[in-house]
Amino acid sequence: MDCAKFIDEQIAEIKQTVGTATAINALSGGVDSSVVTALGHQALGTQLKTILIDNALMREGEPQRVAEIFRKMGIPVELVDAREEFLSALKGLTDPEEKRQAITDTFYAKVFSRLVKESGAKFLFHGTILTDIEETVAGIKRQHNILAQLGIDPAKEYGYTVLEPLKTLRKDGVRAVGKLLGLPEELTQRIPFPGPALAARIVGEVTPERLATVRAATAIVEEELADTGAFQYLAVLLNDYATGIRDNKREFGQIIVVRCIESVDARTATATKLPWDKLERICRRVTDIPGVNRCLYDLTPKPPATVEYV
Repeated sequence: MDCAKFIDEQIAEIKQTVGTATAINALSGGVDSSVVTALGHQALGTQLKTILIDNALMREGEPQRVAEIFRKMGIPVELVDAREEFLSALKGLTDPEEKRQAITDTFYAKVFSRLVKESGAKFLFHGTILTDIEETVAGIKRQHNILAQLGIDPAKEYGYTVLEPLKTLRKDGVRAVGKLLGLPEELTQRIPFPGPALAARIVGEVTPERLATVRAATAIVEEELADTGAFQYLAVLLNDYATGIRDNKREFGQIIVVRCIESVDARTATATKLPWDKLERICRRVTDIPGVNRCLYDLTPKPPATVEYV
């Protein structure tokens, strides 16, 4: 792919579509949203309003850290606290699709709709990529940022027009475009992170307590596996419990699954063959998390599994 040509074409199309109107962009810090932010800023400058919504589902300190990276790049970011709204919407939900729908509705119909109205924006940038569209349309997994492909008219439902400049690209193409746009490697080479964030890594109900557990496990896994060169690595909290022993007493504890995969574009994937000593060290650290007494390593390729659990 000719990345320079792609960027020029998208910038020209964005300028023509948006004209003199205001556009708004929700930055999460993932590769896709970061590239869309940089592309939109290059095309529109001050016409683009970039916000980062703290939905209570991100990694430790992530909202503040991502906002600061972009501010240093000269792209202003407004940090919005919506943690309570998202946690309230997820309360009591266990079905994966219901959880995703609750996040979608809270984001688009409540939090973002309010911000769009306040900004006067008529256009919204999405970091949708080709894999998102394919998996949603095929019924494999509903991606939170897919609207038009499911017959949802965002202009009618939410009051704005969605722009998807990356929808013809896969992850490797997005990374290449981001590099050419001048994004730091910290962003372009960042491992994929789902739109529903840690809610996609909790099987069952999402609560503040369960979020704290998977957030702690995520920090351990990402620290331990950062040097592997793997495509993606993550921690998942299961909805089952297992009998264990702690301080010579019976414990009914939680189960964390570690997943580390090799892939190019997330369409297919295989489990990384990690050294045994690394797996043992991860297991020791994860089972030191209060309430966790089992740590498993997932060997399942994609297919038959998907990368994420929810």
